[in-house]
Amino acid sequence: MAVKRRAAKASAEPAAQAEPGKTTAAAPVVAPAGGPRVLKKYPNRRLYDTQLSSYITLTDVKAMVLSAERFEVRDAKTGEDLTRSILLQIILEEETGGVPIFSAPMLSQLIRFYGHAMQGMMGSYLEKNLQTFTDIQSRLAEQGLPVAQSPELWTQFLNGQAPAVQGLMGSYMEQSHKMFVQMQEQMAKQAGALFPGMPGFMPPKR
Repeated sequence: MAVKRRAAKASAEPAAQAEPGKTTAAAPVVAPAGGPRVLKKYPNRRLYDTQLSSYITLTDVKAMVLSAERFEVRDAKTGEDLTRSILLQIILEEETGGVPIFSAPMLSQLIRFYGHAMQGMMGSYLEKNLQTFTDIQSRLAEQGLPVAQSPELWTQFLNGQAPAVQGLMGSYMEQSHKMFVQMQEQMAKQAGALFPGMPGFMPPKR
């Protein structure tokens, strides 16, 4: 009787919980034509690539990121989008196992913005700054500079090209400052429209 009850319970479970290769296979998840590559995450934390029909690792996902391939990670049972959590796992591995980007003070500053009124603005500001920095990296690559080399070699190169790099980074910082001022002005205009006549919504000084 106990065996029959367990069998009945197993047959009642959603098919999406089953992993590929099991007797109750999950319904296939196929990316639409031209859509992102779909990865399914199972309760055992394993990732399944629906395009390759095989399991992959975080290293494989990192390779997709480096090659700028579009993909999304979905919970195999609920279909919930888990892409951000997987990307955060990759960042954590890189920060703990390689040359970190974020210092402790920088991480502390980021944490303080959660729940802050400026949280949404900070996310947009950081995203635009990263895009600007990526554009600068592309410009350096077009000039034949070793942007793809190791951090150590890149540091040595920067030390030998201090004036030129300082000028480039100075231009980047100026663009960043202008971007921040523009965002402040936009917020001041929106606040002024919502709360006309209320003091404290003055555009920032240039």
